[in-house]
Amino acid sequence: MSDHGPSRRRVLRAGAVALTAGFAGCGAAAPTGDGADESGAAATEASPYTRVYDETIGSVLLVRAENGSGTGWVYDAGHVVTNAHVVGESAEVDLRSNDGRWHAGEVVGSDPNSDLAVIEAELSAPATPLTLAESPATIGQEVVAIGNPFDLDGSVTTGIVSGTDRSIPAPTGFSIPDAIQTDAAVNPGNSGGPLMSLDGRVVAVINSGGGDNIAFGISAALCRRVLPELIETGAVDHSFLGVSLITVTPDVAAANGLGESRGLLIVTLAPDGPTEGVLRPSDDGATVDGERIPVGGDVLLAIDGARTDTTEALGSYLALETQPGDTVALTIRRDGSERTVDVELGSRPSELS
Repeated sequence: MSDHGPSRRRVLRAGAVALTAGFAGCGAAAPTGDGADESGAAATEASPYTRVYDETIGSVLLVRAENGSGTGWVYDAGHVVTNAHVVGESAEVDLRSNDGRWHAGEVVGSDPNSDLAVIEAELSAPATPLTLAESPATIGQEVVAIGNPFDLDGSVTTGIVSGTDRSIPAPTGFSIPDAIQTDAAVNPGNSGGPLMSLDGRVVAVINSGGGDNIAFGISAALCRRVLPELIETGAVDHSFLGVSLITVTPDVAAANGLGESRGLLIVTLAPDGPTEGVLRPSDDGATVDGERIPVGGDVLLAIDGARTDTTEALGSYLALETQPGDTVALTIRRDGSERTVDVELGSRPSELS
């Protein structure tokens, strides 16, 4: 998410100057003495957000590429993580650490399907690598977003995890599964920055925001699958089932003569894809309450025994539990009865056709 709003930057800077001037012109004398110092120290110690910020900010950098700027964070001794859409087509980027120093970086891996990228850089001052969270994020969990919105260095916002297992658009036209939703304020320039838990771990890599208290990030679990391969090979292959589906709602169930509203209806199959000749797509349609609904296809109920009641559940399983070439067992409903079929997963094409 690049900063393309110079007029807004001027407004923000002007506001900051005005605010500083207002404080400078305040008629009341500033508190002095040991009591004030102790009170300030106590306030700092009492804030978990300050602690997370202080422990993290030295590992967060501004990333400036050919098409704009964003945020990155130190993943290990030689690599910085950011979004693929931040680096774009750039082979080299500039990095600025919180102490104001600039560093040269080389993009060594980029994966538009997960919107993650890795930059190789030698920082002039050591920075502690941030650690990916081991446990899944939980709804209501407090989080801290750290980044450079509108080039305002080292800004911090706070919020909670508003949702998990979301599906968000990838630059390729596919979806990024297992995404984290938060109400922490996120704006252009935050992209690629860390969404931190209060115990100082990266819950997600910020991907998009700017809506009404809605922002999204790429989960730590997906980062754990993608980043090592990006560092090692520069690219990542994602599992591809080659189906388009819709959720079996009550109307879909009624149109297809199903006894329960469960699973995912197979609508189309990718030509020459992994499931061609194995699964049966919809071949007709019916109108229910003025809506045209596909009919006649298989209903996907589970993959390797894991229920697939939503497209998000299917996407997360494929992304986190499988890789191209794996054979998965699909439980389907066809002609009123359940059966299991085996499918060898393919590799996702570069773009959604």
